[in-house]
Order: sequence, then structure tokens, then C-alpha cells
Amino acid sequence: MNNEIEGLLKIMNSLGKSLDIEGKKIKLKKLQDKSFEPNFWDDSEKAQKIMIELNSIKDTVEKYTDISDSLDSVKDLLEIMSVEEFIEMQDELTSDLIKVKKDVSKLKIETLLSGEYDANNAIISIHAGSGGLEATDWAEMIYRMYTRWIDSKGYKYEVVEYNNEDGGGIKSVTLIVKGKNAYGYLKAEKGVHRLVRISPFDSNARRHTSFASLDVYPELDDEMNIEIEEKDLRIDTYRASGAGGQHVNTTDSAVRITHIPTGVTVSSQNERSQIQNRATAMKMLMAKLIQIKEEEHKEKIEDIQGKYSQISWGSQIRSYVFQPYTMVKDHRTNYEVGNIEKVMNGDLDDFINSYLNMKEVEKR
Repeated sequence: MNNEIEGLLKIMNSLGKSLDIEGKKIKLKKLQDKSFEPNFWDDSEKAQKIMIELNSIKDTVEKYTDISDSLDSVKDLLEIMSVEEFIEMQDELTSDLIKVKKDVSKLKIETLLSGEYDANNAIISIHAGSGGLEATDWAEMIYRMYTRWIDSKGYKYEVVEYNNEDGGGIKSVTLIVKGKNAYGYLKAEKGVHRLVRISPFDSNARRHTSFASLDVYPELDDEMNIEIEEKDLRIDTYRASGAGGQHVNTTDSAVRITHIPTGVTVSSQNERSQIQNRATAMKMLMAKLIQIKEEEHKEKIEDIQGKYSQISWGSQIRSYVFQPYTMVKDHRTNYEVGNIEKVMNGDLDDFINSYLNMKEVEKR
């Protein structure tokens, strides 16, 4: 047990340097002092941004401090205990150490989220593949899986586009996931998800394979902007479908914007007016184009050509097998589990963590 604690203390020391805990403590003190200034809330928008940053830094420092204190506490206790006392408390100490190890593992994953936009909210879009009702039902299952995961993380989400299928399921859905590191985690889920099961819609009970794609990009700050020429945009309005309140299906308030040079398409239907939906869609379009520009290593959006309307269906990142056996396997990391029910109920952290660890190893 002492050896385990020594190993964990070394990891914590390394994490403290990676997270720059000492620097964060100094920054936290400055932000706290600023928040106590008499005129702090005169500019409420600026004040709210400072408070978000303050709380984020405070959360990281407190997590690190709590874990370090727990480790020190167990270490100090072991040093003064007799063999008899240790035997009596062994189960309790083992339980405490298991919890600390889990907390260290979670903190270690947070250090991997160091990308420019990792701390941002995430915009995710789910699209059903071809295959009619079987595919739209799978897209709805994927949607349920991610909303369960979002709830489990304590995040919030807002549906901005919901395109349902009359016969059942959904053709597409877009939501904004709000919470610290939402994009950092969810970027691991971008790609095609494959389902293998005996279809409940097939009277002959045959096995079917269906696909759904998940696109993920960060929600950007209002200050971030790019030049987009009006002539490069095609703006369509239509009557919204699916869930969304009393205003849905009453007017042509939903907006779809296509960036013609790249083929990127975004939609918004959740707002009450066409003007609001257009503003939301433009914000989503800019976020997507900035992400593509960075991925393509281009200086200007004009340098980018091609179709980016959907993820390629060429290869799936993960398979979900319901029959003849149960298994969920990630084809990038080879991580797999047999309990498919837990996964479909939003238990995705091990898949996400495996991917983030793999990407960190690839960087070295």
C-alpha cells in the first residue's frame, strides 16, 4: 500500500506541473481580488466571463488539493499504525485508496484536454445513414445515449435542430452541449457509429447493419469571427419539424445555411423567429468553418474547397453489436466492453478516456 501511495504521489507531482497548479493559485487570487472591486459588475458581460474563468481555475485547484490531502492523510495514517490496527482497518483503507486512484485517473484525463478549444462548449450533430426506419431508429438511440452521457457529466444541452422521421426515429439532430471541457471530451466521439442487431422492424427477424454519424465542433466565443461573403451563402427557410415548443410547425421560421464553396450546411429551428434562427445558424457555421480552416492549415476560408456536409461513411469508429452476442468495440483504440446496455445508457467515459490517452501517446 505504501508503494502504491508513493507511485500516486509521483503522478500527482507530475500532474501539478502539467496543470501549473502554483500558477493557477496566483491567477485565482488575482481574479478573486478583481471580483471584489466595487465596479466589478458594471460591465456584466465581462464580469460573467471572469467569474466563469475564476470558477474553472478554482475547480481544478480544489480537485488537485483534495486528492493530495487524501493521499497525505492515508500515508500519515499508515506511518503511525501498528500491524494490528492496519489489519483492523485494511478494508477501509483499501476502499479509500481505490477512490483516490479513480480521482487521480480523472484528473490525469483533464490534463490531456489542453487543445485551444477543449474547454469550450460543443456542438454535436447526429445524422442517420441510409436504410429507412432501421437507420433513423439507430440515430434516435445514439441521440438518447449522448443525452444520457451529458446528464451524467452534469452538463446542460440545448436542441437547435431536430428533424424527425414520420415513421419513427430521427433523420438528424443538432444540439449545443454546455459545460467545461465539453468539446475536449466529445471530440473523441466524432465519426461513424455502426449498429448490428436483429431488426425489430423485420418480420423475418433478420440481422441488419445500420449507421449513424456524429459530427462535433466547438462553440466559439462571440469575439471570434471570419470573413464570409454573402454570395457564398445559400439561405433556405422551412417549417420546423419535431420537438420544439408551440411555435414549431406554425411558420417557416427554421433556417438552413449552406456555405457553397465548402458544402458545409447548418440548421437552426429552436428559436421563435427566423431572425434568431439565422443568427444561431451563422454562429454554428462560423464555428464549423474555423475548425475546418485550422484542420486544413489554411490562412483564409477562401482557400478551402470541397464537401464537408457530412462525415465520410467509409469507415466506422465504433461498432455496437446486439446479436448474436453483445459487444461495443472502438476500432481506433481496440477498447471493448460486453455490457452494451450500460453503454447505451451513456456509460462512455472509458471509450473517451482510451481515445484521449491514445492521442497523447501519438503526440510523444
